Amino acid sequence: MKRFIPLSVLSLVISLPAFAEPTTNSDVKPAVTNPPTAKPVVVKPPSPPRKTPKVGDKAPLIVGKDQDGKKWKLADDVNHKIVLLYFYPKDDTPGCTKEACGLRDRMAELQKDNIEVVGVSFDPADSHQKFIAKYKLNFKLLADTEGKIADTYDVRRKPGIKVARRASFLIGLDGKIVHVTDNPDANVHLTEMKDAIAKLTKK
Repeated sequence: MKRFIPLSVLSLVISLPAFAEPTTNSDVKPAVTNPPTAKPVVVKPPSPPRKTPKVGDKAPLIVGKDQDGKKWKLADDVNHKIVLLYFYPKDDTPGCTKEACGLRDRMAELQKDNIEVVGVSFDPADSHQKFIAKYKLNFKLLADTEGKIADTYDVRRKPGIKVARRASFLIGLDGKIVHVTDNPDANVHLTEMKDAIAKLTKK
């Protein structure tokens, strides 16, 4: 005798959800994530050490143009003249005027000792011309408008600033530096250079 399954039971069986086979930990694959991209670290190089020439060094052989646009080369004076190369901040300012006039007043004595005085600043040639005319200066001034000479002697006051600090270099006949005065006081330069010249010319 055949048995019939009631329709209500059959519908219940069909509607039951199917259960998935349980998974194990080994079946679960971890999600793949890309590691965060590291930002490059920019390391700024340290500032180069000061390279101001010192006593005993060979003086850097600079080239520049004076107030009249004439080229002047330090190399032309080596073995021929003692050179007092001095850097100053600005034309026609109190300290710079005092220093320039002090050298002007001693020019006869300096020339007697075979010394050439050369001033250098960032001022342009026309400014030098006015400075020379106003105070009757009797030596050349180089127009170092781009600071190439100042940077060669490492006397720029601050990076990016177009002003030299007050620094004087006495260069002997052999091209070596005999004395350096690196001081903001013009009087110190005049006194120290006078003593250094006296000592050098008495040898």
